[in-house]
Amino acid sequence: MIEVIEPGMYATIQDFGRLGYLKKGLTRGGPIDENAFLWGNYLLKNEPGAAQIEIVLGGSKFKFSTAAAVAVCGADVSLKLDDEERNIWETFQVEAGQVLSIGPARSGLRAYLAVAGGIQVKPQWGSCATVKREQLGGHRGDGSALQKGDTLAIESSTCELTQRIPWRYRPDYSKPPVLGLIPGFQYDQFAMAEREKLSFHEYKISQQSDRMGIRLEGPAIEYAGKGLVSEGINIGSVQVPPNGQPIIMMNDRQTLGGYPKLGNISPLDLSRLAQCRPGQTVQFTRVEVAKVQQQLKNYYDFFGITPACQTDH
Repeated sequence: MIEVIEPGMYATIQDFGRLGYLKKGLTRGGPIDENAFLWGNYLLKNEPGAAQIEIVLGGSKFKFSTAAAVAVCGADVSLKLDDEERNIWETFQVEAGQVLSIGPARSGLRAYLAVAGGIQVKPQWGSCATVKREQLGGHRGDGSALQKGDTLAIESSTCELTQRIPWRYRPDYSKPPVLGLIPGFQYDQFAMAEREKLSFHEYKISQQSDRMGIRLEGPAIEYAGKGLVSEGINIGSVQVPPNGQPIIMMNDRQTLGGYPKLGNISPLDLSRLAQCRPGQTVQFTRVEVAKVQQQLKNYYDFFGITPACQTDH
């Protein structure tokens, strides 16, 4: 078992998400930084979608009553096992009775605590992913975040040999990311001067961003096209509301929306976006869908999973 001593600002249970239920009005949920999540399970030889704890900005403490092999990936947090320092992006052993402390994030926003065998939580609609808006999933099954005193079931495991992610695969969260934009059906309904604002200007992450959507602040983008009826919203969709400030839809988004959309952010860039703090800037570049599809296939083949674009509908 793991006891939550301090949950930190916001900690939730996330597995790979609730795939295949958009048509029923249920959003995916799941890890907003899919890259860090997948690496954590890869290090521990877990199933790719095994449940982990997603921790915003650190400041968490967990007491283990069961020995376990663990790994923490994502935001640059400090780790202490009792009074001994441990490293992120690599596996280590936690013995029964020890306390793992996750310090404040120095860069990045979200850290992922993975344990061998995954966090054992009862699934709902095929997943235990926590979605606050839908009051679904998580430790209690009601979409709530972890609280002090919560206990989580895990399997007993041993870390026989330290596994670590090579430095070349570890993101640098201090650098402004360049996000690939795949033009969508309504892209050409925006005037060229409006479309080019994304390419020639930086946009700042708004304080109003959350797991539903990353809101941006910058030059307003005007839409002069015809009105739209509500339609399905994919993860990574770049919506343009009436105020002209783009919103990039994320894991906990609503399933339908009527705002015009410039297109979709490459799935491979969404993980990097998820680690941007309010006030950080992002840039955009146009990318071709065929190239992104091949990159995504190679990426998911490496981790041994079916691409979400084939199942999240």
